[in-house]
Amino acid sequence: MGRWQNRPAGSNWGEFGADDQRGRMNLLTPARRLAAVREVREGVVFCLSLPLDYPGGPGLWETRSPPKLAATRFANGHAAYPFHMSGYAKRATDVVNDDQVTLCLQYSTQWDALAHCGSEFDADGDGVREAVFYNGFRADGDMSAPDDPAFAGARALGIENLARAGVQGRGVLVDLEREYGRKPASVGYEALMRLMEAQKVEVEAGDFLCIYTGFADLVLEMQKKPDHRVLQRSCAGLAGADARLQRWIDESGVVALCADNAAVESTAMADSGAEREPLLPLHELCLFKLGIHLAELWYLRDLARWLAAHQRTRFLLTAPPLDLPGAVGSPVTPLATV
Repeated sequence: MGRWQNRPAGSNWGEFGADDQRGRMNLLTPARRLAAVREVREGVVFCLSLPLDYPGGPGLWETRSPPKLAATRFANGHAAYPFHMSGYAKRATDVVNDDQVTLCLQYSTQWDALAHCGSEFDADGDGVREAVFYNGFRADGDMSAPDDPAFAGARALGIENLARAGVQGRGVLVDLEREYGRKPASVGYEALMRLMEAQKVEVEAGDFLCIYTGFADLVLEMQKKPDHRVLQRSCAGLAGADARLQRWIDESGVVALCADNAAVESTAMADSGAEREPLLPLHELCLFKLGIHLAELWYLRDLARWLAAHQRTRFLLTAPPLDLPGAVGSPVTPLATV
């Protein structure tokens, strides 16, 4: 292939085309969207987003801070908040507000773009590891330098590719909170399969797998004062390093993993004895190898309870990110229709 001579073991690089930037979203066909629409029986809608100023404070990651709203201003410095339009036309009675926001795109309920996480990998076959992303796109050339005056973010694999893929399909929910409560747990293949069987959860190619852990509920209860020590030892997450779980995620054909926790996977790094390994193996598998988008900090409690009460696990999911070229993540207000 043009950008790479080697592809990572277990990856699908090139299978959707040499220049593909959508990954598994290519499986989200019109037929699969129609199947998702047929899951709507009641017309009831659930909003799956936290308020975008949660978790509050510095957030769960030190590089991300809460949004800051401000009024826009005219060239003379006058705030457009509120602005009496009689300043333009004396007879006008209109009074308008106009605002702006400084926003960390992955502070709260979010999508990860495929450009969010790559790996050091010898894609050239010359024995030297390069910083590479899904389908062989490179940090050097395909990603802007952070101090570039013309910084444009990700020139490849940006969130706009997900936005334009049309993020609407069938969501399928598995409820880990029902099994584990808020106890910490790293959920591997065997435990996940057992729970899915007990809850009658069936996953097909093209589905969005949603994972309810109760983590976002805990975040809300902290009222914008997140206690990191409590959060770090609370609720379940997928065991990202579990090889059987990784194989199942690949073979299942899911287009995305969407969770209410901070990383989808457990962030407690186990020492495997390897000389070098990924800190977040599920991120490496999904974003780097397979082009499976990840979504984090979704609010799933109300949907999970409704589905359990009605003995259902499937719904229509509508969750487009911002069409912001070059961004490596995006806030999102997902909607589940049942």
